[in-house]
Amino acid sequence: MELTLKVDPEDHGFTVIAVSGEIDVYTAPKLRERLIGLVEAGSYQLIVDMEGVEFLDSTGLGVLVGGLKRVRAHDGWIDLVCTQGRILRIFRITGLNKVFSIHDSVADAVTAHTQPGPDDTQE
Repeated sequence: MELTLKVDPEDHGFTVIAVSGEIDVYTAPKLRERLIGLVEAGSYQLIVDMEGVEFLDSTGLGVLVGGLKRVRAHDGWIDLVCTQGRILRIFRITGLNKVFSIHDSVADAVTAHTQPGPDDTQE
């Protein structure tokens, strides 16, 4: 299975990467190159939409963690969109569900970064 990546800049300054197919030892370099390219172009707030991902292995996890390290060096973040039980289970087993914010939809991920938090409200 091939890996397809579609990048959409969002209105709020976030970049959404829609990933579909399999992220494995053969296809992960394509995702790694795209993440590196985005960071080098100044995109430090990324939403990776994994709803179309059918398979994820340790190489794919490593690419996501490597991407997270790159954006964090610029005070950025990577959020994930995933509702598939088998993929979410991999994140739980590895403990990466505590490292990445995982949302049910791109809209939820955007809202998480555009809604004022408890410290942002004015009295």
